[in-house]
Amino acid sequence: MFHIKNFTDNDDIRVINQLGPFQVIEYQRDLSVTPDNAQQAYYSSLMNVRKRQVVCDLSIAPVTVQAGAMQWMVGNVNATTGIKGVGDLFGKALRGKVTGESAIKPEYVGDGILVLEPTFKHILLLDLDEWNGSVVLEDGLFLACDSRLKHKAVMRSNLSSTVAGNEGLFNLGIAGSGALCLESPCPMEELVEITLQNDVIKIDGSMAIAWSGSLDFTVERSGKTLIGSAASGEGLVNVYRGTGKVLMAPVGTN
Repeated sequence: MFHIKNFTDNDDIRVINQLGPFQVIEYQRDLSVTPDNAQQAYYSSLMNVRKRQVVCDLSIAPVTVQAGAMQWMVGNVNATTGIKGVGDLFGKALRGKVTGESAIKPEYVGDGILVLEPTFKHILLLDLDEWNGSVVLEDGLFLACDSRLKHKAVMRSNLSSTVAGNEGLFNLGIAGSGALCLESPCPMEELVEITLQNDVIKIDGSMAIAWSGSLDFTVERSGKTLIGSAASGEGLVNVYRGTGKVLMAPVGTN
């Protein structure tokens, strides 16, 4: 039995979102300041530059987190590797190699509380049921998810993306039914959601945060010919084609 006091009930902490086992909290002010950094902390809070954390209630569902993301845990919490055999280990190591993600993401089970490291980035919670059970992520955005979700490496449809598009050949795909937690440079309020119905969107640069696994993702010339691409000044663009959704950061993710 445990009781947590002066955490989510602190008047300087606000719960800004929750889904499944995840609760996102935001520190309204940085009170641990000195005369040297007080001015910076004050103006940071005014510009929405605030620390945020994810609180995981494992009694709702077990969770898988990015390696090194755990800050503290209390109660009946057990950490596992989630590896189910030699073949599973090899598959996860290969997926981590090609997607740039950590090869082994720890899984936490039990009925206690797990709290992740604070971050100044924005925390996005996605319900995969709203994505028809499959979503593909831009590199480096994964933070945590319901452990019942499946991870896979999703390959681009054309090999030229690795050479000419300055993009990797693989992205991390998440499939199943449950909650997914992303660490994003942009808040959800700023993201543009585009729904395609047998249509296409072309984006100059890595501005897409996430897209439906049902979409065909390629890197192509912006024009039909090399001369046309050169004349437009754009060159190569990321192309998402088919039926599904795309979450896009209007000011880019870099």
